[in-house]
Amino acid sequence: MKKVVSTFLLALLAWHTSPAQSNQKMDTFIDQLMAKMTVDEKIGQLNLVTGGEATTGTTVSTGVEAKIKNGQIGGIFSMSTPAKIRKTQEIAIKQSRLKIPIIFGMDVIHGYRTVFPIPLGLAATWDMNLIQQSARIAAEEATADGINWAFSPMVDISRDPRWGRISEGAGEDTYLSSRVAEAIVHGFQGDNLAAHNTMIACVKHFALYGAAEGGRDYNSTDMSLHRMYNEYLPPYKAALDAGAGSIMTSFNDINGVPASANKWLMTDVLRKQWGFKGLVVTDYTAVNELTAHGLGDLQQVSALSLNAGVDMDMVGEGFLTTLKKSLDAGRVKIADIDRACRFVLEAKYKLGLFDDPYRYCDEKRAKTVIGSAANHAKAREIAAKSFVLLKNENQVLPLKKTGTVAVIGPLANSGPNMPGTWSVSAELDKTASLVEGMKVVLGNKVNILTHLGSNLLEDPIYQNHATMFGRTIARDSRKEEEIIADALKVAQQSEVVVAALGEASEMSGESSSRSELDIPKNQQNLLKALLATGKPVVLVLFTGRPLTLTWEDAHVPAILNVWFGGTETGKAVADVLFGDVVPSGKITATFPRNVGQIPIYYAHKNTGRPYGNSGDFEKFKSNYLDVSNSPLYPFGYGLSYTTFTYGDIRLDRNTIDEKGTIQASVDISNTGNYDAEETVQLYIQDLVGSVTRPVKELKGFQKIFLKKGEQKTVNFNIKVDDLKFFDNNLNYVAEPGNFKVYIGPNSRDVKEKEFELL
Repeated sequence: MKKVVSTFLLALLAWHTSPAQSNQKMDTFIDQLMAKMTVDEKIGQLNLVTGGEATTGTTVSTGVEAKIKNGQIGGIFSMSTPAKIRKTQEIAIKQSRLKIPIIFGMDVIHGYRTVFPIPLGLAATWDMNLIQQSARIAAEEATADGINWAFSPMVDISRDPRWGRISEGAGEDTYLSSRVAEAIVHGFQGDNLAAHNTMIACVKHFALYGAAEGGRDYNSTDMSLHRMYNEYLPPYKAALDAGAGSIMTSFNDINGVPASANKWLMTDVLRKQWGFKGLVVTDYTAVNELTAHGLGDLQQVSALSLNAGVDMDMVGEGFLTTLKKSLDAGRVKIADIDRACRFVLEAKYKLGLFDDPYRYCDEKRAKTVIGSAANHAKAREIAAKSFVLLKNENQVLPLKKTGTVAVIGPLANSGPNMPGTWSVSAELDKTASLVEGMKVVLGNKVNILTHLGSNLLEDPIYQNHATMFGRTIARDSRKEEEIIADALKVAQQSEVVVAALGEASEMSGESSSRSELDIPKNQQNLLKALLATGKPVVLVLFTGRPLTLTWEDAHVPAILNVWFGGTETGKAVADVLFGDVVPSGKITATFPRNVGQIPIYYAHKNTGRPYGNSGDFEKFKSNYLDVSNSPLYPFGYGLSYTTFTYGDIRLDRNTIDEKGTIQASVDISNTGNYDAEETVQLYIQDLVGSVTRPVKELKGFQKIFLKKGEQKTVNFNIKVDDLKFFDNNLNYVAEPGNFKVYIGPNSRDVKEKEFELL
């Protein structure tokens, strides 16, 4: 009885321990540990190396075991399984002098073994609960495999779909990206980082990486502080405010100084302005790459990076091999080495690794948690809700579960491409293709025929570049015309044709920038030939970015954008195509009409000579000679199998002061024939300001479910904080004056009402 009571009292005492007391306990522990450490051992904690299972660079770490024994490694990434990680951790605990545990990281971007839609697709659900659930499941699986640090979320705003890594973020919008960032951080980290099923999130890439010039990966970034603070920095801060324990530097330069050497960014903004107290790690070999930027040799750039505020050096080992020399030469201070070492040790302490370095090495948990049936069911649900119906002329969709359907195209039978880019832990050999998934869902109800239709790309070298990391799509060596002719024989045997076309998974993602965004020409030729058969054609579009679909939109009766839906893509596509799930996804990055419109985004500013509403060319206005300013598909756009009608906006008052609230209400009716979900979007425009303001900005959204014939009233509470922005002096203010509120199903098709801030 005494033992039971004492255990209860200890638990009660722990529950009542204040954050300050917890921090004091951690500080005391780390103070005592660091007092025992040599300078070399402190520098060793700043060294993050790769375990070699997955790589995003050309450098591979060597001599890892010997370095662990010598206290020269603080963390390892791209290593998995409880047995392997336990064996590696035992080297640190049993054979290094101070027995400091290692932190193990991985690129857990949109799932672990169970893969969810690519992040751009996840964002298209507009469902923060589902997004958080996907991160929670990813954390459950990854931690069961020994991993406790996720290099995610990527919160870079991107308004240039030529940039391949647009697939890895939430799109173009500041507000939505901030909400997605919060959801993912909460999903990874939960309420207790020391639990065996939570992991530290790593926000990336700090900062402005998505604004690379020309959409070319790793390229320079140049923008005003005004744009930076209002449009690009908020998602990083939102993720950190949600509790993210670490942040990763970006590859690009900011105001002429690369991020990993940028003291203004890493210290003045991150530490001083935002008060961040977590770990700062570079991206892959980013310290070494400062030399190519022109900042000096490895010793010089390593000192610059440490002095800027970086704590951990990923893979390059510039810190490990040069910081001691720079300390002796007076180029760095021991205080900065101590600072960096402390943040690394604090991360390990918060994970509970000093209490139990093997808490993530439970092989029994790995066998029951990873890839469970429940996880796959959730992945299928989320995938279906990420798909965006771009067109559905004459209600071609949903298809009937009868007859014969031909599934034709290079993406029809490629299981390894279904998880999408940045699915480094996916079991590609176990991922069903689109055709395989459809057969499982439909059984004997529908006769499914299939054909390659065309090669992914006519150029075999280009195709090799676009199908790396096991995502190979078999090529047909015949001429494209012969392949298409053969495919048409299959199409003629069907009632409906599903054209599985678009990008392979590695045509987007890191180092996958594209200068043209059309569906590849040979695939377009296939699509034209399929349409010429007179059969109803549904384009199932695979893509990691907005594409230019002007021709397709004009000629194809139905277009379903399925991104890359993850492990359960095939089944989820079948669910939507045949009406078991009504599509509800909405795009979070504007689709341009052509590449010449880029950058294109809804929250643009007016010029002094704004483009007219007619859409026609007007001389001496801000428009193009050869194309409309308007996008093909606007931000927030997505159709349903049903229809929704929006009533007029009602405001409960027409004025607001700094402490007040205005409630905006709108009635939404499901006027079609299907029960369905709708994402109701609220935008605000500041009509007069001390600086130019966007034509509208997303400030709220709600996803609602309506049965056919049902009507609901959706209410939004508008507060002064929703009206604030950074002015020209970087003061965060709301200026009195008139505002417009817009509510609608996307950023273009909105109702409006006006109010005043007193």
